[in-house]
Amino acid sequence: MRLTIDTETDTYEQAMTAVQAAYGLRPAVPGTWPAAPATEPLLGPQDLADDDLANGWTDRLLFHVIAALTPKARAILRHLTELKGTASYDDVQKHFADHPTHPIPLTQIGGSLTSLAAVQRHIRPAGTDPLLQRNEHTRRYRIDPALVEGLQRAFTLADTRPDLLRH
Repeated sequence: MRLTIDTETDTYEQAMTAVQAAYGLRPAVPGTWPAAPATEPLLGPQDLADDDLANGWTDRLLFHVIAALTPKARAILRHLTELKGTASYDDVQKHFADHPTHPIPLTQIGGSLTSLAAVQRHIRPAGTDPLLQRNEHTRRYRIDPALVEGLQRAFTLADTRPDLLRH
C-alpha cells in the first residue's frame, strides 16, 4: 500500500485519519477532503504526428530514433538540428571537444554517430536514405531540412519526457 500526504494542502487531522484508515483503525475517510487536482495526461510518442515529412519519416519515427540513441549520439544529433541540419566535421568536433555539459573526445564522435547509423537500420522507413547524411569528400553532415523541423518537435517531447530516453 502507498499512502501520500500533501503537507501543503492536507491538515494534520486529514493526515492522521488517512494513516488510521490505512491501518484499519477507522475505515471511513471523511467526506470533507478536497477533491484531487485534475492532472494533464503525460504526452508520449503517440501524440506526435504520423504525417510523412519526407521519404516516410514522421515525427513519431524521429522521436523513436532519438529515444534509442546513446546520450552522446543524441547530443550530436541535437546540435546538428540546432544548426538547421548542416555542419562540417570540424565544427562538430570543436563544439564537443570542450563542451561544458556534454564533452565528447574527438576519438569518440565517429563511434557515437555509428550508434545513430545502427539505430536507423532498425527504425527508418524501408528504402530511405539515412537521417544523417555524411559526405566524406567535403567532410560535412547534412539532414534534410524537412526532417529538421520534425526533429525539433521530437526533441521537444524528449525534453518533456526524459523517462522515455535511453540513458
